[in-house]
Amino acid sequence: MPARQTIVFVCLHGAAKSVIAAAYWNRFAAERGLDVAATAAGLEPEPAIPPAVRDGLRGDGLDVGALRPRRVTRDDLASAVRVVSFGCDLSALAPPGRPVTRWDDVPAVSDGFPAARDAIVARVRRLLDVRG
Repeated sequence: MPARQTIVFVCLHGAAKSVIAAAYWNRFAAERGLDVAATAAGLEPEPAIPPAVRDGLRGDGLDVGALRPRRVTRDDLASAVRVVSFGCDLSALAPPGRPVTRWDDVPAVSDGFPAARDAIVARVRRLLDVRG
């Protein structure tokens, strides 16, 4: 059986924007019956998900309490069907020819969870609409 396809969301600390994007991707993909799982990672991972992100997602019915930020790897990028970056230059890590979608204009989560979440959710929905 082929390995499950993955999409990798990458932000600097792997603890906020990428976590929000992966959580919503997984929810929406499951609702649509798509077998593409999302994962979150960072270039310089924080030790934990910030309370604002954890609590904000919990309020939306998404539990990331057991999740710990992790460092993105070259293998993550090579095996993904899509890579999305939030303000991270992945050119040194991504395999040659690997396209990286850049979502650099998403508001900072530290400036307000709802605004960042809404911007990320809108982009995730558009990405899923393109995918099917």
